[in-house]
Amino acid sequence: MTHKSQNIDAQVGEQKTLPMMGNEAIARGAWEAGVCVAAAYPGTPSTEILESLATYAEEDVYTQWSTNEKVAFDVACGGSFAGKRSMVVMKHVGLNVAADALMSQTYIGVNAGLVILVCDDPGIHSSQNEQDTRRYGQMACVPVLEPSDAQEALEFTRLAFDISEQFDTPVIVRSTTRLSHCRSAVTVGPRVEAAHRPFLEDPAKNVAIPSNARLRHPLLFEREAKLREYFEASEITHREIGDASFGIITTGVSYTYVKEVLPNASVLKLGNSWPLPEKTIRDYCESVERVFVVEELEPVVEMDIRAMGIEVAGKEFFPRDGEFSPERIRQGFEKAGILEPQMSSTVWDGCASPRPPVLCAGCPHTTGFMAIRALDARVAGDIGCYTLATVEPLSAIDTCVSMGSSIANAIGMDKAGSETKPIVATIGDSTFLHSGIPPLIDAVYNNANITVVLLDNKTVAMTGGQDHPGTGRTLRGKETHKVDYEQLIRATGVKWIKYIDAYDVASSYQTLREATEYKGVSVVISDRPCVLDPVKIKGPALEVNAENCTACKACMNLGCPPITWVDELYEGRHKVIINPVTCIGCTLCAQVCPTDCIQPLSK
Repeated sequence: MTHKSQNIDAQVGEQKTLPMMGNEAIARGAWEAGVCVAAAYPGTPSTEILESLATYAEEDVYTQWSTNEKVAFDVACGGSFAGKRSMVVMKHVGLNVAADALMSQTYIGVNAGLVILVCDDPGIHSSQNEQDTRRYGQMACVPVLEPSDAQEALEFTRLAFDISEQFDTPVIVRSTTRLSHCRSAVTVGPRVEAAHRPFLEDPAKNVAIPSNARLRHPLLFEREAKLREYFEASEITHREIGDASFGIITTGVSYTYVKEVLPNASVLKLGNSWPLPEKTIRDYCESVERVFVVEELEPVVEMDIRAMGIEVAGKEFFPRDGEFSPERIRQGFEKAGILEPQMSSTVWDGCASPRPPVLCAGCPHTTGFMAIRALDARVAGDIGCYTLATVEPLSAIDTCVSMGSSIANAIGMDKAGSETKPIVATIGDSTFLHSGIPPLIDAVYNNANITVVLLDNKTVAMTGGQDHPGTGRTLRGKETHKVDYEQLIRATGVKWIKYIDAYDVASSYQTLREATEYKGVSVVISDRPCVLDPVKIKGPALEVNAENCTACKACMNLGCPPITWVDELYEGRHKVIINPVTCIGCTLCAQVCPTDCIQPLSK
């Protein structure tokens, strides 16, 4: 049964149990809560939430990919203003982009329920940093719910809408990579249609100007006190009685690791990390001799409990960085003297072969970065799968900071006046629309001398091939307006714009050379679709004529996965081979081969 058919079957209202990924369960919880408006910008590990929600009936919930997280946040806020339950979804770094709106919306509150679903990435599996969203909850005085498994992901998301409306507040539901991508049995229920609330005609509440904000700030403190009382009695916080010699306070997915390592321990499981139920915590701490706080990343709960005057142990035994696991939890309790050191009975002498990340076979980004490297340019990179061009053998990116930073970084390099190399900014199509347009305007406005390479592969490739305003398709696959990059770029004032076919090596080299020689802002648009979208592009595979191969390694410099160096000698020399199964026939290797020994595979 496909995921989509599961959703259709479950919409009839009967309660049933289905296998669900954490992100699918979150989407289900929002649907059951009666969400009507949902927006997001794709980003691992949060992407599947909106993709899953978009499989539910369109008359139930409007879903959209937004150009960036702030736009998505504001769309959800607009839905709430209009009286419909709304949700915005993003990964942890996306909340940085949306934080400006969050800090004002928390003063305003809500009309209909407003849920902010944020997926953190402990362990930095697919992000540029580790970041703890719970800090934003504290700063914004917004309650933060932390489910520990897929079933709670559904239930807590559903509950978040009720809390939002009851206390006139946005609510953050925090997931993590492990929770988002786990899969387990989840009991689902019917959709409950929330009553439409008419627009609240109250400018003193809805309009964030200084005179209004001064009056509303004290209301946040009153709301905090009411939320504390609510969580004191809430069922999402529960206590498990065990050995009274020590106790564990934990939250989120860390709870599951604790239960695996210490199944009979005394545990206080918190369903929220802000604001904490102080009386419940005090009562629990008095019932045990020693208290440990187990939480991923920052000591958010630990520090709040210490601020209550309660002595607890935490980060001296459990690290502030990296993703937790049962092994790391066990090591912490061994260090604390709770568990005896465990001796492994298995001795493993081998190790897995290293598999460094590389661009896909035939990736259209390869040519541009080879040409940029040949120009010996100073390259400011951006967020996307093309960031892999920073590693060998391409080695063609010098900096990478955050979404949309490349163009502004390049401006700063130029204005510093100390760089003698050509200055190039590389940026993907979705990233350009996300946050690359303002710095391009800035570059023209301030007369920067830089080259911008827009890598248009017509998808949000890094997160799995989602659509965006440059693809001409919506989240639900409907045709819509498609951004014309050349018109958009010319509107910013750029006068030098040229397209390149990323599979035409000679033309790409020549065009990029001309672009960097231009005085002012030049833009090169690399125009080839991602090899994996919508289906894997594949032409006739290529092969190496070993007799003519001189082992010059020119093709190896592409970093293309199907091309392999062979240690065995052929007529006294090494050579390369091409795996015909993974080769997509892009011909880049044939174009760079000086001896024409790479040809279409013989029948």
